[in-house]
Amino acid sequence: MKLGKREKKIVFASKVSVAGNAFLSVLKIVVGLMAGSLAVVADGIDSASDIITSLVTLYTAHIVARPPDKKYPYGYQKADTIAAKVLAFIIFFAGAQLALSSIEKLLEPEPPVMPDHIAAYIIILSIIGKYLLSVYLKKVGKEVDSAMLTANARNMQNDVIISLSVLTGLVFTFIFQMPIIDVITALLVSGYIMYIAFKIFMQTNRDLMDGVDDEEIYRKIIEQVKSVEGATNPHKIRVRKMAHLYIIALDVEVDGTIPLEKAHELSARVEKRIKGNIPNVYDVLVHVEPIGNCEEDEVFGVSEDEL
Repeated sequence: MKLGKREKKIVFASKVSVAGNAFLSVLKIVVGLMAGSLAVVADGIDSASDIITSLVTLYTAHIVARPPDKKYPYGYQKADTIAAKVLAFIIFFAGAQLALSSIEKLLEPEPPVMPDHIAAYIIILSIIGKYLLSVYLKKVGKEVDSAMLTANARNMQNDVIISLSVLTGLVFTFIFQMPIIDVITALLVSGYIMYIAFKIFMQTNRDLMDGVDDEEIYRKIIEQVKSVEGATNPHKIRVRKMAHLYIIALDVEVDGTIPLEKAHELSARVEKRIKGNIPNVYDVLVHVEPIGNCEEDEVFGVSEDEL
C-alpha cells in the first residue's frame, strides 16, 4: 500500500518519536534504579509509554492511507481520531500504575533511600530531549492537521512539565535530605499524567460525535455560497470532521423555473467554490430547492440567521 505525502510525514515523525523516547526511557529507568530515585524511574516509565503511543501513530498512518471501499466508503481517516483515544487510555494506565507504585513506596515501613545526584543530570537531559520532540511533533501535527500527532506533541509538552517537577523534587530532596520528597513528587506526577489522559480522551469525543472545533466554518461556507450568482439562502448546513477533513452538507435555494440542467450547474459551482476556498474539504453535498420552499420537520442544520 502506497503512503501519501501526509501519511509519510506522520510515519517519519512517529519514528523520530519512537527513537527519542526509547533512548530517554532506557536511560532514565536504568539511571533511576542505580541512583535510587523513584521519581526518575517514574519519568522513565512515562517515556516508555510514549514509545507505545508513537508505535500506535506509526501503525495508524498505514491504516489512514487505505483507500475507501464498500465497508468504509468515507475512507479510513477517522482511524487518526480513534488512535488519539487509544493513546489517552495508554497514558492513563501508565499514570495509574505509577500512582500505585508511589503509594506502595509511601506505605513501606522502611524509609526511602537517598537518591544519587546523577539522577538530576539525567532529568535535565530529558527536559531538553522532550522539549525538542514536542516542538517537532507539534510542527508536523499542525502541518498535516493530525489529531494523534497533536495529542502526542501535547503529551511530550506535559513530559517536560513532569521532568521539571521531578527535577524540583530532587533539588528539594538534596537540600532537605528527605528522600520521601522524591516519592511524593512521583505521586503528584502520576496524578498529572492521568489528568492529561482524561483531557485527550474528552477532546477526541468531539470528532467521534461528528462535531467541529471551529464554528467559523459555517460563516465561510455561507460566504462562498453567496459568491455564486443564482444560489441563495444557504441553510440546513451540517459539517462534520473526518480526521483533518470536512464533510459538508447544505441546502441552497434557486429560481424554481430554471431547467434541471441549470440547477445542477449551480450546485456544481457551489461545490467547486467551497472546495476551492475552504481548506481540507473532503466532500460537499448540495441539495437544491426552489426559492421560498418551506419544509416542516426538517433535520437540524445551521443557517445565516443562527450565526
